[in-house]
Amino acid sequence: MIRSLTLISALALAATTGTLFAQQPPAGQQPPAPPARGVESALALEAVQAAVSACLADGIKGSAGVVDSAGVLRALVSADGSSRGSAENGPKKAVLAVQMKKPTSEIFSEMEKDAALKAKLEADKTVFARPGALPIMAGNDVIGAIGFGGANQTQGGGAKDEACAKAGLDKIKARVK
Repeated sequence: MIRSLTLISALALAATTGTLFAQQPPAGQQPPAPPARGVESALALEAVQAAVSACLADGIKGSAGVVDSAGVLRALVSADGSSRGSAENGPKKAVLAVQMKKPTSEIFSEMEKDAALKAKLEADKTVFARPGALPIMAGNDVIGAIGFGGANQTQGGGAKDEACAKAGLDKIKARVK
């Protein structure tokens, strides 16, 4: 009986060791990146709806987008009559907020003082380096961002866009995990 238990234990150890080594990446390769984090789809949709509603209340027809930590669009809502530019720029602002892990208004201020940063961000067509997006935090981790586009300069421009994004974020932030 002891002999068969020893044999079974040895086989179990060999099987788990083989499994452990099989899960390791080959020498010289990086392990795969962890999956992107983001807010649940229902919360993302609630946030963009709240942002668009907040701006519509002030007569601003725009678009709000939520992206996850990898910059993948999770939700987008555009008000009736909003421009194509707002639907493109809201999510691009959110991507920048995720990448830099801060509000795009802060990034825009930094660009005014740093010509190299300004040139780099303006050359990157995957982002829109203007105020209007805020990171979505779960504790100390950035798990996504919400961005809004649509307010023209007479309506408050990027500052108003960011206020609308904040309305969306405020609607869900107590429930973000």
